[in-house]
Amino acid sequence: MSRQDEARAFHYAVYEAVQLIPQGRITTYGHIAKLIYKPRNSRQVGQALKFLPREGQEHEYPYSTANVPWWRVVSSAGVISPREGGAVQLQADLLRQEGVEVDGNNKLKLSEFGWFPETEFDEYD
Repeated sequence: MSRQDEARAFHYAVYEAVQLIPQGRITTYGHIAKLIYKPRNSRQVGQALKFLPREGQEHEYPYSTANVPWWRVVSSAGVISPREGGAVQLQADLLRQEGVEVDGNNKLKLSEFGWFPETEFDEYD
């Protein structure tokens, strides 16, 4: 398998896992990594979401911001990760629309809104 095919397979696994997060719930980059059997790759989960094609943008992926709720993934500290171009505010707004409380520092209550189905890697936490 080529490196490009491996990267695409990883991205697809991330997008499939993110689609499982219920509306009004959040999870972390690290938990998505666990769900796809790559528990040490939370940063790569963030990169995969960063490269998720925008709705309406031409691409070859069967995934885009139209069908992958990227806004439901946050840092392990329960904070919206900083990024450019107003995406932090957009993410906060999308979460609020789903009933997730976001404070003025873009912090969320993982204990209240977190979605953390068990994985085989939970024993290592």
